[in-house]
Amino acid sequence: MRTRSAIHSLRRLLLLGACGLMLPAVSSAGLKLGLVAPLSGPASSLGEGMREGIEAHFAEINAGGGVHGRQLELLVRDDRYEPLRSAPETRGLIEEEEILASIGNVGTPTAIVTLPLHNRHQTLLYGAFTGAGGLRLAPPDRYVINYRASYVQETAAMVEGLLEAGIRPEELAFFTQNDGYGDAGYAGGISALKAHGFDDAESLPHGRYSRNSRNIHQGLATILQAPVAPRAIIIVGTYGPAADFIREARRDLPDVLFLNVSFVGSQALLDELDDMADGVIITQVVPPIDADLPAVTAYQAALERHARGAEPNFVSLEGYLAAALFVKGLEAAGPDPDREGVIDALLGLGEVDLGLGEPLRLGTGDHQASDGVWPTRIDGGRFEPVDWENLLR
Repeated sequence: MRTRSAIHSLRRLLLLGACGLMLPAVSSAGLKLGLVAPLSGPASSLGEGMREGIEAHFAEINAGGGVHGRQLELLVRDDRYEPLRSAPETRGLIEEEEILASIGNVGTPTAIVTLPLHNRHQTLLYGAFTGAGGLRLAPPDRYVINYRASYVQETAAMVEGLLEAGIRPEELAFFTQNDGYGDAGYAGGISALKAHGFDDAESLPHGRYSRNSRNIHQGLATILQAPVAPRAIIIVGTYGPAADFIREARRDLPDVLFLNVSFVGSQALLDELDDMADGVIITQVVPPIDADLPAVTAYQAALERHARGAEPNFVSLEGYLAAALFVKGLEAAGPDPDREGVIDALLGLGEVDLGLGEPLRLGTGDHQASDGVWPTRIDGGRFEPVDWENLLR
């Protein structure tokens, strides 16, 4: 016969479960993480890539017994790269599914509307696929931890390289998405030019296009009508409109250089451009997908085992590496992590060697793990390192 105290304890446990008062994101099924990203629509390649990379690493961890015996579960929601869809999907994951954290969410305009939700619910937004400055405040926002380098760092690498190649600041132009993403990349390029003493950067030609559209002609006309024909155009967009713009611009500017930030989706851009892709430059925030590095080798093996025949690409590699670092934080958080504990554990990691040649770093004053930028140039269907010094020869 059960004792009165035992019956009381059992009733209390049942009541706690019924009222939803158990620790968020911890269940018999495991630890729940959320991903809100475009899985359909014109930016779907980016969302699918992040999901493939994250799920490949989580599958590896789960096959080995999980984290402290708990399986990792990724709950994925499709926002089609539209802020009005991203906000309710994020709210549902945080409030109803009680995820431990968001991981790998795609996009700047979507992050702008979901960040207040993460702050209000004190839930981490980790490893977002964006380099926007709004997620890189000083001092850092407690509920934002980034994996990748910023758009400021990417465009700074472009400006540095172009000046080294012999292109003058006044010979640059910009073509950007007309929203927070395009604004972030453009601001980074302007800032880099001003750092080199070019005070008239805002007067450079700047064409724009609308998010989730391929209406590039007005933006192209703005650049073609500029008093100085550009020799290089920095593009801050997604792969579809970027490809359309490059194809059209080559007709009037056959010798111009086209440079894209990593968010463009490198493989998708190559696929869109096909035989017109040679010479296009893309800055990457992860190493080359064929690099002789332990982390990249592990990624390739995980993708082959768990991603149903998906081909390696820079987007899924970023998802995989971001997930690998996140798991380090989960391991440090102990067997029963809560939302605050995971943040504390990640920021307490310090230097972490994932097998990338250089350590990643996180701390209370540094919420961005990697500062690495790898400029690449498409050559014969491959992504090769850029030799800025000999670029124009």
